[in-house]
Formats: sequence, C-alpha cells, structure tokens
Amino acid sequence: MNLIRYLLDNINRIGENQPLIGKFKPIYKALDDFFYGTDKVTSLPHVLDHLDIKRYMSLVILGLLPATIASIYFWGWRALLIIIVSYVFGGAVEVIFAITRKKDIHEGFLVTGLIFPLILPPSIPLWMVAVGIVFGILFGKEVFGGTGRNIFNPALVGRIFLSIAFPRAMSAYWQKPFIGGLGGFVHYQNVDALTKATADALTYATPLNLFRSGGELPSYYNLLMGFSAGCIGETFRIGLIAGGLFLILTRIVNWRIPLSFLASVLIFSFIGNHFMPSRFAPPIFQLLSGGLLLGAFFMATDPVTCPFTRAGKWIGGVILGFLVILIRSFSGYVEGVMFAIVLLNVFTPLIDRIVLDIKYPKVVE
Repeated sequence: MNLIRYLLDNINRIGENQPLIGKFKPIYKALDDFFYGTDKVTSLPHVLDHLDIKRYMSLVILGLLPATIASIYFWGWRALLIIIVSYVFGGAVEVIFAITRKKDIHEGFLVTGLIFPLILPPSIPLWMVAVGIVFGILFGKEVFGGTGRNIFNPALVGRIFLSIAFPRAMSAYWQKPFIGGLGGFVHYQNVDALTKATADALTYATPLNLFRSGGELPSYYNLLMGFSAGCIGETFRIGLIAGGLFLILTRIVNWRIPLSFLASVLIFSFIGNHFMPSRFAPPIFQLLSGGLLLGAFFMATDPVTCPFTRAGKWIGGVILGFLVILIRSFSGYVEGVMFAIVLLNVFTPLIDRIVLDIKYPKVVE
C-alpha cells in the first residue's frame, strides 16, 4: 500500500505542474479515493461521511456477490463477460464526463455497473450490453447532472431502453440453466439471442411466461434455488434474500421499502388470485418469480431515487406492489418490476412533498 501511496502522490504532483496530465485527475483521484477514502463530506442525497461512501458501495456489492457467483454457475462464464463489458463501457462514460466536468468519478457506478448486467438475459449480444449501459448512464444520470441529481435508476433506464429497442433479444428466447455438478463453471455458453443458436443452451420459458401461457409451473424450491429461466442475476433467489437481509442488518438499505413492497405483492396477488385465478398468479409464485426480489432489495432502495421520508417509503412500497401486480396481470409485459420502479422514481418528489406537508403544515396567519 505504501508503494501505491507513493505512486499516486507523484502522479498528483506531476498533474499539478503538467496541464495535460492534470486533465486526467478524476481517474487517479478515483484510485486514491478507492484505496484511501476521501477527505470530503457530502450532503444529501449522498451518504454523510467519507467512510460511509466506501462502506455503502462495498457492502452493496458484497450483498450482490451470491447472485453474481450463481450467475456464472447457472449461465456459464459468458455471464462474467457481460459484467465486464458493462463495467468497461459504463466506466468509460463516467470517466469522460468526469474529465469534461472536472469532477471526481463517483463510486456509485460500481453498483450500477453490476446491477445492470444482472437484469439482462444471459444470451444477450455483448454489443447490446455496451449500448444499454451507455444509454442508461447518459440518459438516466448524466443528463440530470450526474450522481445525486438523477431522478431515475440508471440501470433500469438502460434495461427499459433495450426492451423497447430490441424486444426479441430481451424477451423472445431464454436459456435453460446449467444444473448439477460444476454447472456453468466449466462452460462458456456462447449463444446468439437473435438467431436461437442453441448448441450450448435451449430455448426455454421463464416462470412468468409459463403462467401466462398456461404451462406447468416450476416448484417453489426450484424458483428459490435458481433452477428456472430468467435474467442473469434474478434466478438465485435464496442468495438475493440473504444479500437483501445482509444489507438491512448492516443498515445499508432501509427495511421499510422492501417489506412494504413484498407484502403488497402478496396481498394484492392473494386478492386477485382469489377472484381471477387465471389472470393473477398465486402470491408465493409472484414473490419467487421474475426480478421481484432483486428489485425490492437492490433497486427500489436506491438512496438517490427512492423516497427519503419514512412514510414515503411505506407509501412507495405499496405503490410498487400494486403496479407490479397490475402490469404482470393486465399488460403485454409478463414482468413489471422495472417499469414499476421507474414510475415510482417519477413520483418520489411528490410523495415526499405530500408527506412533509402533512407532517409539517404551513402556519397561516
């Protein structure tokens, strides 16, 4: 570590005297902050001290680690390559904007760059991964001024863009996961989502697609353990639950949003399934299918885009649950988590404003 400190200090000293090197200060400043923290104290909506920034990013990534490792087991090493592509191209956008604006590179991208590939199909072409993460960061964050000023979750913006621009690649073909033995740890699984080339994988159906088409549903055990088709990081639900509880216990995320979100899904789906069982899936099936758990613990709790008042978090969770069940049951999309969270992002300022106005009414003289 002393060698790293020595190198960074010398690069910084050279940058102060050489304008050309100084233009790249955000890059070596980001490395400095990564290894040693920063001496700056940030204000809302950021975390409140220099140790918390590093701690927040580290623990969120640690919470996603079970799902990330499982993604390689179920889908092969291509899943890791998708994650690398996300970091490379998304990181390039972050660096370009940091240099242009002469600001530090924010650590928030470490989370965005991991969540984005986890919500993609395992057979997605790599160039689409690059296009999606670049679009998400550009139009989900940078156009608003960067981290802390964005109103949408950048990873979800990129995912929705890909779903609209390339619907076949995002929803038409799904792979059967590797199960048993070393699984995908001994496979690459190189397939083309657009051509159905399936030398290493089979065209499969997600649990939500099976319910919509009237097919045989997987058992709850298979859903929990990841033995079903789906996006790269959403199928190993036992790992997502463990990671989510870890974040709650370490107080990285507030428990009110995931609790109200998941409880609302159970309640609304129970009511709907009782009266219209052919349209509303059973409650536990709703909970263990699609990207619900990944969204509830790791995306709906984004400290920048979620409500910051306690009552707002409860209200936001209920709205999310209602929207997910509504979209899953009545729309042309079998999954509604990403749309529900982005819609909540739009109304987050209004929700907090109403809550504050009720709690602290203006005094009229």
